[in-house]
Amino acid sequence: MTPTARDLAAMHRAFALAAEAAAADDVPVGAVIVDADGHVLGEGRNLREVTNDPTAHAEVVALRQAASRIGSWHLADCTLVVTLEPCVMCAGAILQARVPRVVFGSWDAKAGAAGSMYDVLRDRRLPHRVEVIGGVQEQRAAAQLQAFFEHRR
Repeated sequence: MTPTARDLAAMHRAFALAAEAAAADDVPVGAVIVDADGHVLGEGRNLREVTNDPTAHAEVVALRQAASRIGSWHLADCTLVVTLEPCVMCAGAILQARVPRVVFGSWDAKAGAAGSMYDVLRDRRLPHRVEVIGGVQEQRAAAQLQAFFEHRR
């Protein structure tokens, strides 16, 4: 599975959102949800530090915005593009929203739930499974995270 040109355009925007998160002293993760035609339905960046909300991960923020925009929680025919592999909480939200496809940048060996630590998005025991394309622009995504954490040490 390879990313499409639309995936790469969305990833470019996700990197910009991640940079905004870093500028606000939050972990640099950005997410974009696009419909089947490539139109952006929702965007998010980590907002945990800004809002003091532990659920304000980039993916959740983007899911909420997309659902509000289309007037439905059911995000069929959408793709979520995010700079970091989703965690368990975000994977659960993705499944609940019925997002059929996720594209992400860097793998997260400590908390990833899309194939590294866990594989929640493709768990055959669940009623909905997601197509996952990981490692898209992985070096850039990893470098963005590494620079953020090196600056804080």
